[in-house]
Amino acid sequence: MPLRDIDRNLIDRCLQKEPGAWNDFVDRYMGLIYHVIHHAAHARSRVLSNEDIEDIAAEIFLKIVDEDYAVLRRFKGNSSLPTYLTVIARRICVKDLIRRHREEELGHTHAHRAAVENGDTDGAEPIAAAEEVERMLEDLPPREAEVVRLYHLEFQNYRQIGKKLGIPENSVGPILAKARKRLRETAEEHRSAS
Repeated sequence: MPLRDIDRNLIDRCLQKEPGAWNDFVDRYMGLIYHVIHHAAHARSRVLSNEDIEDIAAEIFLKIVDEDYAVLRRFKGNSSLPTYLTVIARRICVKDLIRRHREEELGHTHAHRAAVENGDTDGAEPIAAAEEVERMLEDLPPREAEVVRLYHLEFQNYRQIGKKLGIPENSVGPILAKARKRLRETAEEHRSAS
């Protein structure tokens, strides 16, 4: 779909920093940006508050104006401007949703660590639990066991684990999921055998 004159004009006005051009741009594309955020959150089964949605929208618009409208300068006109902006907005939104999810996971880890450090558990329980976990890890392939150990026992996040083990950060989650499934299956086998 060719670039429409109204969009070409709007890009030119923004790049020339005409007064009111940015406001016109935001007015024209705000609905699209909000739609992309809602769609990306829904696709990932994430519930966002109005404040979260506004924060992500602001981040998207800031990215568009960053480095003297670099996003608009890179636009080649190979697609419509709304399609191009949808791709840009979706990438930013997905990164933000992933970051929020990791922070929630890390918050859970910090809360667990704080409970242990504050003595909210019986002193013998963490030792027994750690010994049980170590025994269970013996049933896993070495790499899966190491990822589980780093995540659940050493409280490291995906980035730290990826760096330490020399694996892509985005492969840590699938490795953890596979290891957890194996551990569940092993636990069920032990239960049914006893």
